[in-house]
Amino acid sequence: MSSRLPEPSADERTHSDRLLTQLREEIAAHGAMPFSQYMERCLYAPGLGYYSAGKTKFGEAGDFITAPELGDLFARCVVNATYPVFELLGEEADFLELGGGSGAFAEAALKAFAKAGTLPRRYLILEPSADLRERQRERLSAELPGEVFARVSWLDRPPEQDWRGVLFANEVIDALPTTRFAMRAGEVYEEYVALDGEGRLMRVDRPADMLVSGAVRHVERDLETTFPDGYRSEVLPQLPYWIQAIAGSLNAGLMLFVDYGYVRREFYQPERNDGTLMAHYRHRAHSDPLYLPGLNDLTASVDFTALAEAGNGAGFGVAGYLSQAQFLIGSGLQDAFESAYEEAGDETARYRLAQEVKKLTLPDQMGERFQAMLFARNMEVLPLPAELLEADQGDRL
Repeated sequence: MSSRLPEPSADERTHSDRLLTQLREEIAAHGAMPFSQYMERCLYAPGLGYYSAGKTKFGEAGDFITAPELGDLFARCVVNATYPVFELLGEEADFLELGGGSGAFAEAALKAFAKAGTLPRRYLILEPSADLRERQRERLSAELPGEVFARVSWLDRPPEQDWRGVLFANEVIDALPTTRFAMRAGEVYEEYVALDGEGRLMRVDRPADMLVSGAVRHVERDLETTFPDGYRSEVLPQLPYWIQAIAGSLNAGLMLFVDYGYVRREFYQPERNDGTLMAHYRHRAHSDPLYLPGLNDLTASVDFTALAEAGNGAGFGVAGYLSQAQFLIGSGLQDAFESAYEEAGDETARYRLAQEVKKLTLPDQMGERFQAMLFARNMEVLPLPAELLEADQGDRL
């Protein structure tokens, strides 16, 4: 495994070893932990998890590049699609971004909202990582006009009071700690992380509890199939509760989720018999989640049918489901590109814009691998671009 991946520095290895020691102590004291709990520790353990430590995650210097890191076009299109909501809901409407990353999206979106003359009352960022929060604050305070930056505030938890507006999440659900399951003799087992005889991490299967087993059986019933013995994949039994927690207080407005994934019948294809779990380390993807815990981003693709079910269960209606390419094109990508092209100062900037469009829209880049799902609640009309609504593929769900 490590032979084809970059070698960690001494400091990185020490950092990973500290988390590994914590994991070993917890397993030794309490027994094997569900893989979802292991993933949660690897990503979010205070000071040691991938997202909670100080290592650069986003962009060329990190481990992966998200759409907002490529440039401003992605954020401009999201604003094009959502600013009519603020015109409809009025001055009390807010914009809530889940997981602000480097702050690139917030910067570009707020500039686009200001240019459109429809700034949200508040731009809220729900960011659990203190390190990322500070990076976002530094970036936005330096790059935004004072009166625009004054609208930005950070949250430790979802809003408890009812609010109106737009909730946006880009590449958030793929990082929710996922449950791994396996089929044995027709029964559902759950994957755990344990210690072998020499104290090394290892993956083992245990009989699943009622929550996990019920979630898997629900998928089987919906697909009208039975998973064969040896089939292994992921499921998010906590997704309905998570959606309710983060969006239960949004009493009028839209939710927009952009992530990589599939509709259910594609997610659980017979040939995808080891699931979708991946680890990312310095722009290289690999399949060993036990390698260097704390230094890898661990992700699993999204079952968008499950997301639709969870949104419906929380009182929202699916307003649109389409590929990222279709979403961006339907949200004015062409106009955004032409405007940015005219504003570009030189040929290098224009070339970069052309490359940005390709990465965002080509099928073998982000265009088809990433999907967009919109939900609406208590909206008298659905103020979305006609081109976007025409491209809806909700019947695939």
